Amino acid sequence: MLKLNVNGKPANFDGDPDTPILWVLRDHLDVTSPKFGCGMALCGACTVHLDGSPIRSCSTPVSAAVGKKITTIEGLPAGVGKALQDAWIAEEVPQCGYCQTGQMMSAAALITKNAKPSEAEIVAAMDGNICRCGTYSRIQKAVVRAGKSVAGAKA
Repeated sequence: MLKLNVNGKPANFDGDPDTPILWVLRDHLDVTSPKFGCGMALCGACTVHLDGSPIRSCSTPVSAAVGKKITTIEGLPAGVGKALQDAWIAEEVPQCGYCQTGQMMSAAALITKNAKPSEAEIVAAMDGNICRCGTYSRIQKAVVRAGKSVAGAKA
């Protein structure tokens, strides 16, 4: 039995420790916000945080999460989650929406550490999160907007 911490709550998984975190979340814990995209850690649709750092849950074994905190979009701190949601809406980011939770989780990790990132820092932090609809310029604007909101809340 593996003991996990998912969004600040205890959870157990009684299965193969090599099972990817994505499938433990989706199939065993009913946390469906991380999406399956490629299964090879290339697209970012499955991005969650492990102790605050973005990881690709499709290729990270659940055994790597024991003793650490798994955070999905539902578990983001309220100020960060609301700032991202408001910015995504204001900048009209989503089209199909499939990649958006992964995009937002990468953005959350960035603005939590640096609320005023440069364009280069945004590009680097979001690298590997693929949007088939091509909304990259709107995503970048939304990250800037959300960062300003988070920075304003800290001031």
